[in-house]
Amino acid sequence: MMDDDTELVVSSSDQKMDDDASTQNPAAPRADPPSSDDSGESDSDSEDEAESNQQIQTLESDLSANPYNYDAYVQYIKLLRKTANLEKLRQAREAMSAIFPLSPSLWLEWARDEASLASSENVPEVVMLYERGLSDYQSVSLWCDYLSFMLEFDPSVRGYPSEGISKMRSLFERAIPAAGFHVTEGNRIWEGYREFEQGVLATIDEADLEERNKQIQRIRSIFHRHLSVPLENLSSTLNAYKAWELEQGIDLDIGSDDLSKVSHQVAAANKKAQQMYSERAHLEEHISNKDLSDTEKFQEFMNYIKFEKTSGDPTRVQAIYERAVAEYPVSSDLWIDYTMYLDKTLKVGKAITHAYSRATRSCPWTGDLWARYLLALERGSASEKEIYAIFEKSLQCTFSSFEEYLDLYLTRVDGLRRRMLSTRMVEALDYSLIKETFQQASDYLTPHMQNTDSLLHLHAYWANLELNIGKDLAGARGVWDSFLKKSGGMLAAWHAYIDMEVHLGHIKEARSIFRRCYTRKFDGTGSEDICKGWLRFEREHGDLEGFDLAVQKVMPRLEELQLIRLQQESTPVKPSAGLKEHNSQKSAGEKRKAEPNVEEESLAKRQKRKGQKEVDIGGQSATVPNTKNVKAENGKTADSNNEEMEDAKPLKPKIYTDECTAFISNLSVKAQEEDIRKFFGDDGGVDSIRILHHKDTGKPRGLAYADFVDDEHLAAAIAKNRKMFFGKKISIARSNPKKGKKEFTRRGNDGSGNSKEPSLISEKAKAPLGGEMEGERQGNEVEVRGKNTFTVPRNVKPLGYTTPKPSADETPKSNDEFRNMFLKK
Repeated sequence: MMDDDTELVVSSSDQKMDDDASTQNPAAPRADPPSSDDSGESDSDSEDEAESNQQIQTLESDLSANPYNYDAYVQYIKLLRKTANLEKLRQAREAMSAIFPLSPSLWLEWARDEASLASSENVPEVVMLYERGLSDYQSVSLWCDYLSFMLEFDPSVRGYPSEGISKMRSLFERAIPAAGFHVTEGNRIWEGYREFEQGVLATIDEADLEERNKQIQRIRSIFHRHLSVPLENLSSTLNAYKAWELEQGIDLDIGSDDLSKVSHQVAAANKKAQQMYSERAHLEEHISNKDLSDTEKFQEFMNYIKFEKTSGDPTRVQAIYERAVAEYPVSSDLWIDYTMYLDKTLKVGKAITHAYSRATRSCPWTGDLWARYLLALERGSASEKEIYAIFEKSLQCTFSSFEEYLDLYLTRVDGLRRRMLSTRMVEALDYSLIKETFQQASDYLTPHMQNTDSLLHLHAYWANLELNIGKDLAGARGVWDSFLKKSGGMLAAWHAYIDMEVHLGHIKEARSIFRRCYTRKFDGTGSEDICKGWLRFEREHGDLEGFDLAVQKVMPRLEELQLIRLQQESTPVKPSAGLKEHNSQKSAGEKRKAEPNVEEESLAKRQKRKGQKEVDIGGQSATVPNTKNVKAENGKTADSNNEEMEDAKPLKPKIYTDECTAFISNLSVKAQEEDIRKFFGDDGGVDSIRILHHKDTGKPRGLAYADFVDDEHLAAAIAKNRKMFFGKKISIARSNPKKGKKEFTRRGNDGSGNSKEPSLISEKAKAPLGGEMEGERQGNEVEVRGKNTFTVPRNVKPLGYTTPKPSADETPKSNDEFRNMFLKK
C-alpha cells in the first residue's frame, strides 16, 4: 500500500464516475442542490470557473502558436486539473511529453491521477506510464509509488503467487541501483523491499521449515546489504536489524551500537558505510540548503560529483549524476559531463544510449549531444535504420550555430565510412548514402557558411571519399568545380583542387587549373602567391614548354600586381568625412578676413617669413624655420645659440627624400633588417632600412626601402640586382620620387656669395591656402596679391617632351623677376 506521504491527489475512494461524465473531475464529490446559505459561495465558484476557462482558452491559443512553450504547458495542465477536464488533461500531458521530458513532479502527479482510477483492466496502461516517467528521471518518490501501485493493483502480484513474487523482486532489484543509493531517501526503497519479503514469509506454512529458513536468510541478506550502504540513519537500521534477529531467536545486544555479536563481515561493512556517510554529510547539507541560489546549488552538485568520482565507485557516481539531472534537467553542460563519464566507464551498453536519449530530449538544442549520441549508437553496433532515425531527428532541432550542423553531417559521414570499410560489418552499405549526406550538407550550409574554412574542409573530405571509396574521379572534380563556382575567391580551394590533380599525377589538368585562376583577385598576397605557385609547379612537375608558357603568362601579371601595390602605397590618406565637413563650413568671409591687411603686413612679419623654408614630408609641404642669420631676442644668432637650445629642440620625424634610396622587391618574408644589412656588406653605406608590412595582418610584404649615405654606395647596391638572397632572386632598383612632386631650383644670393640650396615645393604648397594667394583677372590683366607672390608655370607637357637642361651660363629667375614679368603691362 502507498504511504501517507505519497497519498494520491485524486483518490479512488471518491464517487465513481458515470459513463457519460468522463470529463468530470474524479476527485470532485457529487454536488448537492445549493441552499440559500451557500448561494454566495456558488456565485464565487462560478466566477472562478469562468475565469479559469478564459485562461485555458488563452493558453490554448498560445500553445497553438508556439508548441515549445514549456511554462505555458505547465500552467495549462494545472488549470485543467483544477477544472476537472480529464480528457483535455490527458491530451495536454501526452502532447507535452512528446516534446519535453517531464519533471519527476509532473510524472508523479500524472501517475497518481491515473492510479486513482485504476482497475484490473487498465493496470498495464498505468504501469507503462510509470515506466515512461522513470525513463526520464530516476526519482525515489516515483519508484515508491510505482512499487506500491504494483502491490495493490496488479492481480499477478496480489496474494504473493510465485510469479508475482519473482516479478516484484525483479522490480525491487531495479529500484536499488536507481534510487537505493540516494543518501537521504534511499532507505525507503530498502525498507519497502524488506517489508515485501516479510510479507512473503508470512504466507509460508510454519511446518515448511526449509522454505521458511530460505526466506529468513533472504531477509537477513537484505538487512546486510542495507547496512553496507552509506545512508542516513544507519543506526536506526542497525537497531531494526537487531530487533528482527531477536525475533528469530538471536540476541545481538539490541539497544546499543556494539557490533561484537554481529558477524565480522557485516560489522566491517557497516563501519565503512558509517565512515562514508560522515564524509558525505556536509555535501548533502550543502545541496539541500534552500538559501542557496540555483547557480550556487549547481556548483555544490558538481563538487559532490567530483568527490564521488575520486571514490571510484561508478554506481555511486551515476546515482549523484541522476540526482543532479533531476534537479537541473535542462543543463546541457551537466548532460555532456554525465554522458562523457558513461562513455569513459561503460564504453558500450543500453545505459549509455538511454542516457543520450534522455539528454537529447532534455536539451535538443545542443548539437554536441546529438553527435555524441550517433557515436554511442555506432559503438553499440546499432542498425543503420536506428542511426539514421536519430540523425534525421537531430536535423529537426534548432542549434545556436551552423558549425553544429556541420559537425552532425561530418559525424554521420564518419560513421558511414567506418562501417563501409569495417570487415566486421554485417549490414551492407552503399556509397550513395555518403554522397547524399554530403550533398545535403552542401546545399544547406553553403548559403550560410560561404567562403569559410569549415565549408572548404567539408568539400575536400567529400572529394577525397569520391576518389578513395566511390572510385569516381569525375565525381571528385565535380565537387571542386561546384564549390569554386560559389567560393572562387578562396585561394585555399584552388590550391586543394590543384594538389589533388598533382597527387594523381595529372600534370596537364593541374596546369589547366592554374590557367583558370592566376588572373583572379585574391585577398592579401594571394594573387602573387598563385602566380608564384604556378612557376614552382612547372619547375617541379612540368616540362620546358610548360615552364616557358607559365613565365609568359605570370611575369606580366606579377609586374601588374607590383605596380598596383606601389600605387596603393603612394596614395595619400584621404581626410575623414567629418574633417571635410568641418572645413567646408568655413565661410568665405572667414577666408577673406585677413586679406585687407595683407598689403599692410609689417616688415617684421615679412622678414620672419623669409627666414623660413618649405620642405616636402611624405608628399605634404611643411614650413620650417631657417636658423641661418636669424637673430634671437638676446641678440645672438641662431647658429651661435644652437648649443643653448639643443635640449629644448623637439624631435622631428625623419624625412625620406628618395635621393639615395633603393627599392627592393621579391624579398623573402623571413628576411630581417639585419640580414639585409649583411647582404649589402658591413661597409655598404646603409643608413636605414624600411621593410613594408601588410596593414591588416602585419606580415612582411616582400618589399623594402634601403637608404644609403651617398650615390656611390647606392650604385654598389644596385649592382647586386637579381642576386640570390634567402633562396630568392631579389630585385634592386633606384627609388624614384613619388608622382605629384614638382622639382625646381631656386638660386639667389644670401649676401655671402653662396647660392641657396634647391628645395622641393609640393603641389599643395602652390595652391592658395586660406586666402594667402589670390589672383583677380580683369581682361588680360592679372593682379597678383598675397604672401606667396611668385608664380610657378604649369607642368603639363606633350607626350615625349623632355625638359632641357639649363646651360651653365643661364641663371634661373628669382621670385622678384617673375613678379615683375607679370606686373608689366
